[in-house]
Amino acid sequence: MTSTDQRTAIVTGAARGIGKEIAERLARDGLAVAVADLDSMREELDGVVQGIERSGGRSIALTADVSDPEQVNALVRDTVQRFSKLDVFAANAGIAAVNPLLDTTLDELDRLVRVNLYGVFNSYQAAARQMIEQGTGGKIIGAASIAAHKGFEMLGGYSVTKWGVRGLTQVAAQEWAKHRITVNAYCPGIVGTAMWDLIDEKMTEQSGEERGTALRRFSEMIALGRVEEPNDVASFVSYLASRDSDYMTGQSVLIDGGILYS
Repeated sequence: MTSTDQRTAIVTGAARGIGKEIAERLARDGLAVAVADLDSMREELDGVVQGIERSGGRSIALTADVSDPEQVNALVRDTVQRFSKLDVFAANAGIAAVNPLLDTTLDELDRLVRVNLYGVFNSYQAAARQMIEQGTGGKIIGAASIAAHKGFEMLGGYSVTKWGVRGLTQVAAQEWAKHRITVNAYCPGIVGTAMWDLIDEKMTEQSGEERGTALRRFSEMIALGRVEEPNDVASFVSYLASRDSDYMTGQSVLIDGGILYS
């Protein structure tokens, strides 16, 4: 396979957690991968690239704040300049906040919306423009959540943003299908990452319970009987990025081990 034949992906929020696992999985699938995160995560990003390259893959580390459309546009430009094209964009970057609705400030809600919703919107737009210009179609993949299918107490602002990603994904899929671009989202449940550590910490602070109690309580809802791992999500994103999913678009799919059912 020549460098121009090799498929290329961008993964945001790729310095750690689910994003890191997605980037590594896509690299194992044979894609050249641009891993992106905030400038403050540069050291971790470089580590991801080094790991991919040690395994024989091609990767570059780029920094971008997804809430800034100009930075996302630059991310796409820099990736195409290095790898010649863009085939897959995984808009994975996101943040969480845990608060009762009555204690949620507009500033906090604004921060969640800017990263989780505007960040996905900016990523979808930038990816679609490049794919349309190429004329080769592509795969756009967004990070949603079980909170895109059911609002959860203490996660009101977060749920708002993830419902927004679900609606955005449906609209983008309809508008860009004529360009052979599919748009889907993945909806993880309770994943063993730093984000869920934060959720557990904040929930137990509010309830006065011992640390770990909230995570255990939510985990009891999982039919498969274990907390989700980042590679569980990455395996599904691998499918969404592959040609096996060519006839699937506009979906926000639960991958939660059996918490919610649709």
